[in-house]
Amino acid sequence: MSEAASVELFRNAEWSVQEDGLEHHGTGYFIARGSVASRRAERLWDWPLQMAEKSWCRPSLFREAFLTALDRFGIERDGDLTRSFALGFGLRASDERAADGFVSLADVLRPREAPVALPVRVASRRYAAV
Repeated sequence: MSEAASVELFRNAEWSVQEDGLEHHGTGYFIARGSVASRRAERLWDWPLQMAEKSWCRPSLFREAFLTALDRFGIERDGDLTRSFALGFGLRASDERAADGFVSLADVLRPREAPVALPVRVASRRYAAV
């Protein structure tokens, strides 16, 4: 990275926005400026969905940094961005699993606890005499 590219535009507890992209402090995960507005075929924004799969990504801090990056990079927001965040991070936690009030998509797709097997009740067939 060049000196000019390393200028920090924004920083929160986990992310920084630099002139050349976003970087996660703890992991070094980097999202290049040129790919910030990437979309999937169904018009969903790619990065909210990708980051929802990361167990180390706190939704509120990523969202804050990502939205700041859009503003600083002059990238226009739309309804598909809201939908992308909702699909990726929108499941509210009902327990203490997530300190910031969300359950990550990774936890939904790959639960940490083994599922409980429930007994299956087989219905018997009884026919009335005709």
